[in-house]
Amino acid sequence: MKSIVATIFFIFSMCSFSFGQDLVYRPKNPAFGGDTFNYQWLLNSAESQNKFTDDEDPGRDERSDLERFTESLNNQLLSQISRSLFNEQFGQDGLTEGTFSFGTLFIEIFPSGEGLVINILDTSTGDQSQVIIPN
Repeated sequence: MKSIVATIFFIFSMCSFSFGQDLVYRPKNPAFGGDTFNYQWLLNSAESQNKFTDDEDPGRDERSDLERFTESLNNQLLSQISRSLFNEQFGQDGLTEGTFSFGTLFIEIFPSGEGLVINILDTSTGDQSQVIIPN
């Protein structure tokens, strides 16, 4: 009986000698409540790891009003030409099934389970594109 009491006493006495500390979470990022002196270090660390570059197109910002007007006029003329070609080829009814050729472009139009499929092939380069118009 004395050995059990001595063992229990020994266990409780050892517990009183152990030390502990509180675990406290302290964020590093000042945006989340961390120390404000970490801001510059975190910013420099993030910038050094950033592999993205700013690809600014300097020619786009430096275009004159005349250049923008010329580009707009070109776009409108090309749109009008393509609209007239479309009306000549397909008429007022719109797209119909079949195969069509516009210069080096070969166009195939057919219905499928997904909708109306338009395959476009550039015979000069071999580039292909497919447009699906859902039902």
